[in-house]
Amino acid sequence: MQIKQIVGAVCTAVAFAVSAQAAAADTYPSRPIRMVIPFPPGGTLDIVGRMLAQKLGEQMGQSIVVENRSGGNGVIGGDLVAKAPADGYTLLFNASTFTSAQMTMKSVPYEVERDFTPIALVAKAPLSVAINKDLPITDIKSLMAYAKANPGKMTFAVGSIGSAGHLSTELLKRAGNLEYLIVPYKGTAPAFNNLIGGQIDGFIDPILGSLQYYKSGMLKVVAVTSAARAPNLPEVPTVAETIPGYEFYSWYGLWGPAKLPADIATRLNTEVNKALSTDMRDRLVEQGLLLTPGSAADFAKFQHEDMARSQKIVTEGNIRVEQ
Repeated sequence: MQIKQIVGAVCTAVAFAVSAQAAAADTYPSRPIRMVIPFPPGGTLDIVGRMLAQKLGEQMGQSIVVENRSGGNGVIGGDLVAKAPADGYTLLFNASTFTSAQMTMKSVPYEVERDFTPIALVAKAPLSVAINKDLPITDIKSLMAYAKANPGKMTFAVGSIGSAGHLSTELLKRAGNLEYLIVPYKGTAPAFNNLIGGQIDGFIDPILGSLQYYKSGMLKVVAVTSAARAPNLPEVPTVAETIPGYEFYSWYGLWGPAKLPADIATRLNTEVNKALSTDMRDRLVEQGLLLTPGSAADFAKFQHEDMARSQKIVTEGNIRVEQ
């Protein structure tokens, strides 16, 4: 075959591939989409993910099928998506623990920034600093005084190693120059049970988890970790009102596999932002979440900066998951 014929054939093949990709993006989605949530049903992550899946399905005219693939601190579900075709039909909905897992675990079969395409940051979840109701602590100032008067004796629960609550607890310890014991639990339910029962002194976790216990007087919420006071807890001060600059969130996002076509990522991002402007907005705000519409590029930038901050906390606190 002559050189001109070879070049012509290559150009034709490339043009065909580009045309096929554009056509696929134009008709996307043409079949149901699978949304993998790498933790069991019933938690905040699952509730928000299913809410989003329903809205996206209504808007895009295709079913968004939620599949809970739990195990390995979220790694099993994440690995499934990392290895899926980059065609927009397998997506991952996960929390910020997803990005910190590779920092705290000995072995993770993927790298977040290499093996996934950030699509949309859906919401931030401020955390609440919950305290046993019988302790003489009413705010961060009195918490610091109590911890310093009882060095090494105060105990804080963490629902899982490397979670946003764990990193926030470690950050508070360092920012306030405090000495307290961090006690790992297998989930938030037993942690709250022991906090209410007095076996543990404090627990930092997303507001939604503590809200019912706080409203019923079973525990105190002495601060929230957001930059501004939470709309559903306006009477509760922020940590930053006592420790300037302190700010921490759990957050929820949507990802696809690496090399997801830009047109598909943009379409999904647009649909997520649209969903966040519907009645879903009010439902999420009621649960203490802060909505974060923005572009896929905005999410990628946020993720990168958050991972750098988390890595610093993990390294300084020597946080590791036993595997």
